[in-house]
Amino acid sequence: MKKRKMNVLICVTGQHREMMDQMLETFSLQPDFDLQLMEPDQSLNTLSGKIFSEIDKIFDNVEPDLVMVQGDTTTATIVAQAAFHRKIKVAHIEAGLRTYQRYSPFPEEINRQLITRLANYHFTPTSKATKNLVSEGIDQGSICESGNTVVDALKLIEKKIQNFDFLSEFGFNLEKFRKMILVTGHRRENFGKGMQELCHALVELARDQNLLIVFPVHLNPNIKIVVEQRLRGYKNIKLLPPVKYDQMLALLKRCDLVISDSGGIQEEAPAFKKPVIVTREFTERHEAVEAGFSMLTGSDSMKILQVAMKLLQNTAGFKNTPNPFGDGRAAMRIVDFFEKNKWL
Repeated sequence: MKKRKMNVLICVTGQHREMMDQMLETFSLQPDFDLQLMEPDQSLNTLSGKIFSEIDKIFDNVEPDLVMVQGDTTTATIVAQAAFHRKIKVAHIEAGLRTYQRYSPFPEEINRQLITRLANYHFTPTSKATKNLVSEGIDQGSICESGNTVVDALKLIEKKIQNFDFLSEFGFNLEKFRKMILVTGHRRENFGKGMQELCHALVELARDQNLLIVFPVHLNPNIKIVVEQRLRGYKNIKLLPPVKYDQMLALLKRCDLVISDSGGIQEEAPAFKKPVIVTREFTERHEAVEAGFSMLTGSDSMKILQVAMKLLQNTAGFKNTPNPFGDGRAAMRIVDFFEKNKWL
């Protein structure tokens, strides 16, 4: 393969320290800069101020030609704005996702719209995301429809999980159960009542002793405390600490149904032909809904329960539906885009 000319440096803020470190270990990545900015329950404004200050020091030190940001976090938004202030070009990976609902998801929806205005280059996961940007007046020459890098990541370690004995590692045996549900939750809009509703639905589902519910619990106290109070002690509900990325993919591969408010899982589950109940009112991954993989229920416990029971009766209908989010070659298309445009 031709040697690429781009010298890539990795900077992290330290968000979700334990989970981030697991991800870096999985992909054998070592950050060049670790800002270590995270503190319990700090406000988005406090975090933003810290990022502005610390990333400026790195820009002084490195003097980058290009800053690449991925997704729609506060980190991505502030770093993109800081780069703009320094007239450094910005590339946005996973661009063009939209709900057009100001507070759903919060703060991600406005974050991704702001990054669009700051970015010079836009790498979209799907044709729908591309159309969103074009409709907003973004120059088509600055857009590359690359597919989503999450599919690249999945394919990189898919072979590793072929024979991954993930369940025995956590002390339980899938053979004792007829079906398995994988659950995740972390969105701010589901703090409080939303998480209570989800737990109520899971308790009702757990009445079926042939059903195993596996829930890797987010470390945020707004999630962890509620989940452990409501779900601890049920024999067929397994609460796990945050799992490594390869372990999460193994769980995705083995489960029959996913219940989640995550954006990434809506893209990963189709690769394994798994349906997803999305516990949100709106999604920016409309392609998954249109393909039939994702079903929006909000956080209403009765809706979650009804859709889950229906899907558990028949999950075979998803086997021949392709993943709408890409083929695992997004990173190559991104590099090719820069080479074609003589940026490298």
